Amino acid sequence: MSAPPSLPQHSHYEKACDQAIAMCDGNLRSTIKALIMANEYLEAELEELQAAITAGCVPARTQAASDAA
Repeated sequence: MSAPPSLPQHSHYEKACDQAIAMCDGNLRSTIKALIMANEYLEAELEELQAAITAGCVPARTQAASDAA
């Protein structure tokens, strides 16, 4: 098995980590807590969207969306 390609030292994820830590004043515990909270929010949003789709509550396509397709 070949080794996965190495990521550049300052990849997109490294920059995103640096930004998240900076937003929490360098407090790693606060950064992790904020990321967990954001993930939980997104999971709840996804569940709501999946439930709406299952129930047939799909938003109508807008003219802009139709033009883009």
